[in-house]
Amino acid sequence: MSQKIAKLAFWLIPLVCLSLCPVALIAQTAASEKKAEKSQTVTGCLQKGDEAGEFSIKGEDGKTWGLRSTSVKLDQHIGHQVTVTGSTTHETKAEEKKEGQVENAGSKTEYADLTVTSLKMVSESCSK
Repeated sequence: MSQKIAKLAFWLIPLVCLSLCPVALIAQTAASEKKAEKSQTVTGCLQKGDEAGEFSIKGEDGKTWGLRSTSVKLDQHIGHQVTVTGSTTHETKAEEKKEGQVENAGSKTEYADLTVTSLKMVSESCSK
């Protein structure tokens, strides 16, 4: 009797695992679609940020965005009117608290962070 249970378990466990693979793929696809939905485009004046490698932009709607990028050279466009496109990023609570202290010292509130994937220069100067 115990041999039958062992044989059943030997075949049942891999079968259950294989049947759950499509469920995992569907969940993974849904998560990547949610990430794609969080793409954001902002037009405004590109400025140097509080930290090295960090920049900011104040959009036409008045919201200030923190910008970072590994693929776009943002430092070449400081002081230019630009349109940036990228994905919003989420910070841990500790990062938000630390960044909030730095921002309070500089008295500007950041709406969200954006990882820039493309940049289009609108003008070489910012209109005030």
